[in-house]
Amino acid sequence: MTMTLSEQIHARLQTLEPTQLEIIDESHLHAGHAGSQSGASHFRVIISSPKFDGLRILQRHRLVYDQLNDLIPFPIHALAIVASVN
Repeated sequence: MTMTLSEQIHARLQTLEPTQLEIIDESHLHAGHAGSQSGASHFRVIISSPKFDGLRILQRHRLVYDQLNDLIPFPIHALAIVASVN
């Protein structure tokens, strides 16, 4: 069984031991946008993790991107991140 892109994101972000993880597909909000014409998706990730403790926002975002880097720019065209400490 093939995982959806949302399920893949969820599975990969488990390495960050999230206490909160919400993955929102916002692709429908970008219909007609150049990136979405090729079938790429737009996501918003809301994540809290103890691994973010002591890190600046940019460092938190890099940890998230590191888990998903081979999915960007396709099939993920855009990724909005809200990353907080527990």
